[in-house]
Amino acid sequence: MSLHKKYLIIATITGFASTASIAYLTIQSNSSQFASHFFQRQTLESNLVSTKLRPPSSTPNSSDLVSQKSSPVIITPSTLGCKIVMAIVDDPEAPLNVRSIPEVIEGNIVGKLENNTFVSVINEKSGWLQITNPVRGWVAKNRTRSSCAIVDQTITFSPGNDTAIVRGQIIGTGSHSYRVRMIQAQTLTIKNLGDVFPAIISPDGQLMAKEPNIELNNNEWTDIIPMSGVYTLKLDTNFHKYKYGYEYEFLVLIEGNENF
Repeated sequence: MSLHKKYLIIATITGFASTASIAYLTIQSNSSQFASHFFQRQTLESNLVSTKLRPPSSTPNSSDLVSQKSSPVIITPSTLGCKIVMAIVDDPEAPLNVRSIPEVIEGNIVGKLENNTFVSVINEKSGWLQITNPVRGWVAKNRTRSSCAIVDQTITFSPGNDTAIVRGQIIGTGSHSYRVRMIQAQTLTIKNLGDVFPAIISPDGQLMAKEPNIELNNNEWTDIIPMSGVYTLKLDTNFHKYKYGYEYEFLVLIEGNENF
């Protein structure tokens, strides 16, 4: 082989190698750029999806905060361990049997009562009520509705709360009192949600309000508290107006200094 041909072959091989190297580097560069663009696009799309799925952040407005703070505590009177003077027949299998003794045995039925009949109660024994009117005998307590004649209960607010709804019923004669401790200069608001407005009595026994706005058809009372102490919200039956008792519901709102 001549020297000229030898150099020609070497140059050709060298040129081929250079071309291959350049092609390889170009492919590598393009691949890197493609990968970089691909991951950048994936990251962008991921961020867009994340942004779409993420709920918008917002600062609660004052009305939301008041709403959260003012979620009322529900106060209902206890029905355990108290004297019952009247009940209403509420039997899912009416009529209700009246028995001569507080026991289910054959032959001791002395009468039957339809639902919504009011009965006068003089005694309670082992789940039975002894009644005198309209028939003398015993009826099953769990087939009647009744309420405590006397209720004396304190309204306890949960931490950070200043609102309560008092809800109950007086069946027959009775007196239900709810007490709330207040600080001088706080504002007390009572909003009637039922038919009967409670009497509002100060710590020294003074009557501050009793159905104050009935003639004006306004069922809300509000005032600044003149002295610190325990205030009483009282409901009594009045047989001239409410012959067999009544249901009641009212809202209690305290504003001002933190209640205690």
